[in-house]
Amino acid sequence: MSHMASSLINRPAESYRRTGILFSMCLNLVLVVATVSAINLAMPDLAVTLKASNGALTWIADGYTVALAALVLPLGALGDRIGRRKVLIAGSLVFGAAALAAAFSSTTGVLIGWRLVMGVGAAMIMPGTLSTITSAFPEDQRARGVATWSGFAAAGAIIGLLVAGALLERWGWESIFVASAIVAVAAGGAALLLSPETKEHDAAGRFDVVGSVALASFVGGLVFAIIEGNESGFTATPTVAAMVLAAAGLVTYVVAGLRSAAPLLDPRLFRLRGFSVGGMAIVVQFLAVFGFFFVGLQYLQLVLDYSPLKSAVALVPVAAVVLPISQITPMLSRRFGLAAVLTVGLGLMAAGVALLSRLVVDSGYVPFLVGLVVVGSGVGLASSTSTAAVVGSLGPDQQGVASAMNDTTREVGSAIGIAVMGSVFGSHYRASLPKGLRLLDGNPKYHEVAEAIRHSPAAGIAVSKRLGPFEGVLAKPVRVAFMDGLSASLVVVAVILVVSAVMAAVVAPRRG
Repeated sequence: MSHMASSLINRPAESYRRTGILFSMCLNLVLVVATVSAINLAMPDLAVTLKASNGALTWIADGYTVALAALVLPLGALGDRIGRRKVLIAGSLVFGAAALAAAFSSTTGVLIGWRLVMGVGAAMIMPGTLSTITSAFPEDQRARGVATWSGFAAAGAIIGLLVAGALLERWGWESIFVASAIVAVAAGGAALLLSPETKEHDAAGRFDVVGSVALASFVGGLVFAIIEGNESGFTATPTVAAMVLAAAGLVTYVVAGLRSAAPLLDPRLFRLRGFSVGGMAIVVQFLAVFGFFFVGLQYLQLVLDYSPLKSAVALVPVAAVVLPISQITPMLSRRFGLAAVLTVGLGLMAAGVALLSRLVVDSGYVPFLVGLVVVGSGVGLASSTSTAAVVGSLGPDQQGVASAMNDTTREVGSAIGIAVMGSVFGSHYRASLPKGLRLLDGNPKYHEVAEAIRHSPAAGIAVSKRLGPFEGVLAKPVRVAFMDGLSASLVVVAVILVVSAVMAAVVAPRRG
């Protein structure tokens, strides 16, 4: 057989092999990303069935994200060292087992614990998805592979919402975890059968243990302090201890990183304007988006009385805005400059969040959608420009570092966003409850009702529905208090976005 004939035969085989790699890595990616968003649709159900307070609901959502944010960088480095497929498949097993166990949780504490373990599994999966594609694809096909990965990374949250919505139409919150376990097994099996083993050959023998522990301490301590501070007060001993842990973790990470020959993420890189501003912008974007998912989806279900599936579908139009705008953003950056496009993107996000903060009980869906479309327009502009700022600040031999930075900042932003919005929402919700309702606590007959109302708006609405013709007497003030909490949390996020937009305008490089 001639060389040409052999080449023609092998070409389809290579194409099928790359398609298999892409499928398996994107399936694993969607599993990780979808899990972040899917649980938010189940919050009203969890509040009622497990009697979860607002603080507990925040931890149910954030336990997974905190573990993922804290461990994605060190476990990615471990995969580079011992083999990405090994770590990814092990992660899918950890994730699947924890998800299945979570479905049988009888208390919020147990559920939070299994969500943390799921986050560990996700941190083992996530970094290997992109690095396997970039390692296994030839240079002329790599851009297509990365673009496909990016598309599924963006779509994963919406996929998670739609699947969760469909499941909750028929079954309870447990079905989300059973489905996650099944997909985890399928994703791990696909990686085993379709993906090659890849590793960084020059990474052998080195692992930054001190940096890994310091990073986990910083992320975990910071998120715990935000949530516990709003629950127990920022001068309470657990809150202060968490703040000290976070500060110590950050200082240790910087000092150890400057001294280490092979740090997880060299602190010196933050001297580069594009690297630091791009990372900041990614954190802020995911803070806003996933923080909003946590609280905003409850608005659709508790205030507008949408079903879980209808709530998920109500967010789909945003994708129709984000995707086309993100496609033209590189052209806009070339014409107007990266700094200008990033600033406008963050500014639009701030404007959209500010519009959403003006919602009241009777606003309905249209004003909600208008604010969401404005936010989506900002995300479309800011997302690719912030990533371009990080990538553009590093050379071709440092793109693995750029990828690690992108993954870490995404997850840190998500974790902080859920913590900030959940905590501000919870404290303002409780404070906004009418005094008459709060006084029910003193009446033994109504103590259970009062406790349900105080714990969460979902429980308050559920209790009100058992009052028959008097439902509105309780439901209306609970919904008003919910809107007060939602507005306060959105105002905080809007301020963060405005400050970030100003920083981008001043510090961001003109070009990526």
